[in-house]
Amino acid sequence: MAALRTPVTGCPWDLEQNFATIAPYTIEEAYEVVDAITRGDLDDLREELGDLLLQVVFHARMAEEQNAFAFGDVVEAITRKMIRRHPHVFADKDGNLAPSHVKEVWDRIKAEEKAERAARRPPEEVGHKSLLSGIKAGQPALTRAMELQRKASTVGFDWNDPRAVLKKIREEADEIEAALDGADADELAEETGDLLFAAVNLARHVGADPETALRGTNAKFERRFAYIERGLEARGRSLGEASLEEMDALWNEAKGVPSPDGA
Repeated sequence: MAALRTPVTGCPWDLEQNFATIAPYTIEEAYEVVDAITRGDLDDLREELGDLLLQVVFHARMAEEQNAFAFGDVVEAITRKMIRRHPHVFADKDGNLAPSHVKEVWDRIKAEEKAERAARRPPEEVGHKSLLSGIKAGQPALTRAMELQRKASTVGFDWNDPRAVLKKIREEADEIEAALDGADADELAEETGDLLFAAVNLARHVGADPETALRGTNAKFERRFAYIERGLEARGRSLGEASLEEMDALWNEAKGVPSPDGA
């Protein structure tokens, strides 16, 4: 990575990158690791873990160029954290804990570390202490929406019935329809976000994980679209030649074809 980031002799693309431009790739590689695990493909997992490690190396190298920290500092920091959070493993034998106490100690040490990080921040960054402050900002948006809603529900800020959430979804859809008349891109994006947030709320109320549910729907879409492609190919036609009506008819046929896993 140091060679790739060396001016003049390095790679032009790598040299153009910064933390913000690389961040989406970091998220993508993490998802690909999860996908390999879901499929039970350990050979692919090995490769995807390497791709994810490359992302860590990339960020560390850019930080080193700014004299902030290097890859070794990243490794040292996580090593120090793991030792601190596992005193029952790394302490002497008299310091061992019963399994029932391990999580309690882990949570206490995490809280201490969080307080230490807050103490290092400038006073102007500390701000108001919210009930939602502990929800990690770096999570996927669907997962974080679920966690925000779940946390708010602990103080009674929640719907009592999934049907009430469904009513909210219809309201949000109506607001999108009204926003379409104004054709304001920012307003449409905001209203669409509201609809997605409400959909996550519904998933929570019916006991479905939104990320898992959407992954399943993505797989279903891919399966049905492949059916369209095969159907057109059997007729000697390409996607570019087919009309929407033809594709829609094949889509409806695909809906009646069971998937290999029975879904």
